[in-house]
Formats: sequence, structure tokens, C-alpha cells
Amino acid sequence: MGVWRARAVRVPRRRAVCGALALAAVLGGGTYAGVAFVGDRPSPIASSHSSLTDRAAIAGKMDLPWPGEGQTSIAVDGLGSLGSKGGATPVPIASVTKVMTAYVILKEHPLKDGEQGPRVDVDAKAAQESQSLSESTVPLREGQRFTQRQLLELLMLPSGNNAARLFARWDSGSQEKFVEKMNRAAQDLGMTHTAYTGASGVEESTRSTADDQLKLARAAMGQPALRKVVALRETTVPGIPGTVTNTNQLLDRPGVIGLKTGSTTPAGGSLMWAAEVRAGGRQRLVLGVTLAQRANTTPTEGLSAALDRSGKLIEALRTQLPAALDGEKSSEDNGDKGARS
Repeated sequence: MGVWRARAVRVPRRRAVCGALALAAVLGGGTYAGVAFVGDRPSPIASSHSSLTDRAAIAGKMDLPWPGEGQTSIAVDGLGSLGSKGGATPVPIASVTKVMTAYVILKEHPLKDGEQGPRVDVDAKAAQESQSLSESTVPLREGQRFTQRQLLELLMLPSGNNAARLFARWDSGSQEKFVEKMNRAAQDLGMTHTAYTGASGVEESTRSTADDQLKLARAAMGQPALRKVVALRETTVPGIPGTVTNTNQLLDRPGVIGLKTGSTTPAGGSLMWAAEVRAGGRQRLVLGVTLAQRANTTPTEGLSAALDRSGKLIEALRTQLPAALDGEKSSEDNGDKGARS
């Protein structure tokens, strides 16, 4: 398998703040512009925390439990990056790859709210791959027909690799041609450290960074159909026995609304996650990507670590972000009152 191995490195909290400031400078040219997670790209929006100094002060009020290995990147709607850890060397991302697969499918075949979309016929290859014992698949039979929405659920919830490759052939005729679309979409989103080599993520050669995948997370959550699918804890799909359960166990926690797990031996555990936190007077979308947790162990151990460490980050944000933002808002309000008296 792969030879890449994550190193456990403890990084002082102030370096996360510096990382946040560096990204803010790139996005805002010295003046930070908040990020609205709507549509394909981050959009500048008005924010009461518009300067780098204000932003550093907010980040400095929080003591987040950043994982001690792999890569992690976090951003907040209306605030922007809270920093990243682990560097910018591309690493295997496993089934987090399927977020790009779903994103490209929805770009090519948009679904309006409530639509099921066209039918997708299960071919012999997808049915044969259902018997694989070496990867994550869903039980498909040749000749079955699923709507686009149903196949999205089979792609994203139980993480069916055969569903990913079936989608690729349905859209482009071959997985190879579909991968070309995936890489073009990555380029369009500014994901300069990303290379896709398959639609499922089973290939170790599909590599990216937490910062790059955070760009995709923003775009993905701007797709209403995808946003609804990744928030499902479970569902039923006609033709599939039993209940289809989401591999993202964090959906059981308050505020968590997505996004996608991934785990292989070389990749370790990965999670692209989304949560809603009420802070600064409104509900905010918080996005994060955690990669390469317990790499080169087992998929089960890696995924358990990714879920545990991402869960701790989300819980910390749920408690610390409101205090950081509301505290600053109160200070501003007090300052305004003082100026008027």
C-alpha cells in the first residue's frame, strides 16, 4: 500500500492564529472579507469582524483541540478561516473524494428542491463490484433503476464505491473521462494541491490537502440537493434491503449537518464536516476537514480517530465561538454607548 505516514506533531495554538491570518491576507489582500458559503465559490460579505486584528483577537479567544497528527482546516460563515494545521503536502483522502463526485454530478445534472432526477440503470460492472470484500460497496443488481437522488444517497451515506463508478460511467461513459471533469472542477475551485485519479477514493493516488478540501466543502454546501443528502442520518431506498445508514456518526450530535467520511489503510481516517453554531447574533455554518488520522493502521481505527477528533473540535466550537463573537459584539456595543454619552 502507501508509504506516506502522518507524523504526530504538537503545534502551539498561536501558529493556528498565524495560519488564519495568512489565509485572510490571501483572500482579502490585507483586509479580511468574511466568507458566505453559497454557490460555487466563497463570496465576500459584510462582517463586523473585518480587520485582521479583530480576526486574530477572535481566534485568540479560543483554545481549540486541534488534532496532533494529519491535517485540519476550519472556516466559519461570516468570519472565514480559523486556521489550519498539518502543512500543505497532499495526502490520500479516501472516500472524502465522493464529495467531488457528487458535486460534479450535480453540476452536470442539477436537481431542484424535491426533484428525483433522471433514472440511472445499474450495469453488470456495478452489480459485480457489489460482491467485493475489499472495499465499501452497496448491493446493486444488474437492471435495477435508481433515480439520481437515490443513487446520491447510496453514494454518500453508506459510501458505495460501486455507486461512485456507476455515476461516473453514466455521466461520462467511463471513469477516466469523469475523472477529467473532477480535476477541472478542482482547478475551477482553486484546489491547486489536489489530484483525483478515481471517482470513489479507493485509490491511494487521489490526494489533496485539508485547505483544498475546505474549498470544496464550501461549494458542496451551496448545492441544496447535496446539502440535504449529507444531513440524512439514515434512509430507505426501494430495491435496497433494510435501512441505509450514514457512516458519519457525528450526525447524532446537535448542530451537525454533514458531510462525508473516508477511511483506508494508507489514508487513515478522514472527515469533511459541517455544523451549525449560533454565534454573533445569528446561525453560522462551520466547515472543517480532518485528514490522515491514524494513517497506515486500519480503516476502522483511522475513521474512529477522525470522528472522535472532529467531534471534539465541533463541541469546542459550539461553546467557544459564541463566547468569542458575542463577547466582542458586547464590547463594541459598550464602546458605542460610551461615545454617545
